[in-house]
Amino acid sequence: MSSKPASPLPEPQTPAPAWLWDVFCQVIDNYGDIGVCWRLCADIAQRGHTVRFWVDDSSALDWMAPGARQGQWSGISVRAWEEAADAAKLRDLPPADVWIEGFGCHIAPEFIAARAHSMSANALNDTKPPAWINLEYLSAEDYVERCHALPSPVMQGPAKGWTKHFYYPGFTAGTGGLLREPSFEERQHGLDDSWRGAWLADQGVAWTGERLISLFCYEPAALAKALADWMRADTSTLLLVTPGRARHALAQALPQAEAMTGTALHNSHLRLHYLEALSHPEFDALLQCCDLNFVRGEDSLVRALWAGQPFVWHIYPQDDGAHAEKLAAFLDCMGADATVRRLHAAWNGLPPIHNAPGQQTVLDWGRLPLSAWRQQVQGWRDRLRQQPDLVSSLVSFVEKRR
Repeated sequence: MSSKPASPLPEPQTPAPAWLWDVFCQVIDNYGDIGVCWRLCADIAQRGHTVRFWVDDSSALDWMAPGARQGQWSGISVRAWEEAADAAKLRDLPPADVWIEGFGCHIAPEFIAARAHSMSANALNDTKPPAWINLEYLSAEDYVERCHALPSPVMQGPAKGWTKHFYYPGFTAGTGGLLREPSFEERQHGLDDSWRGAWLADQGVAWTGERLISLFCYEPAALAKALADWMRADTSTLLLVTPGRARHALAQALPQAEAMTGTALHNSHLRLHYLEALSHPEFDALLQCCDLNFVRGEDSLVRALWAGQPFVWHIYPQDDGAHAEKLAAFLDCMGADATVRRLHAAWNGLPPIHNAPGQQTVLDWGRLPLSAWRQQVQGWRDRLRQQPDLVSSLVSFVEKRR
C-alpha cells in the first residue's frame, strides 16, 4: 500500500462543458481554509474542469496533497497569491469562467480590473463576466438556507454591474450541500481487521487489536478526563495523535490524567502513537479505520461524517460564544441523542446537558456507547448521500448563469 500517493484519484472524466475556474484562498490558521479549498479544487478537476488555485500560503499542500505545488495534479495549477496582482502576468492570462472567493477572501483589485479591461477590449466577441461566487463557511444554522445563493450586485469599481452570489455549503436540500467526490464511495474501505492492520502497518503503527481512537483537536476542555478514563478502562485503547495542536494539547493534559488516576501511562490501558502529517486520502482512511474520531474545524467534520464512525466535533471557539449555537444547530440537524450532546458539550467546554433518565451522572469516556452512536452517524450519512454534493450543485448553479 502506498502511503503518500501523488495523485490518488482516477483519471478525470470529461464533462460538457469544461470550464476554467479561479479559486482564491487566504490561509487564516489551522489549515481549515486551505483544506476545504484544496478538496474543492481537486473535486472540480476530477470532473474534467481546469482550476487555477490562488493561495497565499500553499506550504500545507506538501503533506495534504503531495506534488500539488509541483504541478503533478492533473487539471490544477497552484498559483502564488501575489501573482493575482501582477499586471505583467495578468496580461496574457486566459479568462476564467468561474471565480470562487473562499471564506470571505477578496480577489485582488488588479485581477478584477484586468478582466474588466479584457472584456471591454473584446466587447464585439460577446465576452461574459465570470460566474462570481463567495463560498461561505459550513453551518447547520437556519440562516444558511435563507442566505444561500443570494445575489450581491457589485456597485463600484471596474466590475460595477456584475453580480456575486453567496454560496453556502450545508446539510439540507436548501443549501449547497457537502464536498463528496464521485470517487469517494469507491475509495471507502471495509472495517475488517485485515484492512485496518495493513493500513496501520503502512503508517508504522503497531496495532494489537485495541480500540482505535484518533485525536485531531485544539485544546479540548475534557481531554485530561478522557485520557484518565481511557487509562483505567476495561477496554484497551490505542490513541492515534495527529501533529500540531492535538499533540501539544495531549502533552499538557497527560500529567493531569496521570494525577487523576494515580497511574503512569505505561502501566495503564492506554497507548499512544504520534502520527506524521497525513495526505487527505490517508486522513480519510484514518477516520474510517478508527472506532471513534475526534475532529475539528470544517473539513475533518465532513470527512468524519462520510467515514460513518462515531465522532466528536471540536468546534472552533469564538469570543462571542457563537460557536455554541452553531454546534447546537449541527447536533439538532444530525438528530443526536442526549449522550452524544453531553459528550460534545463536555469536549467543547460548554455548559453540561442534564442527564436523561437512567443515564450516568458522570461521563465516562472509557465506556462509550459506540454501537448506538455509529448507527446515528451512519443513518445521517445515508440521508445526506441522497442530496447533491457541493461541486455538483456548484456546476448546476454556474450552468444557469453562463
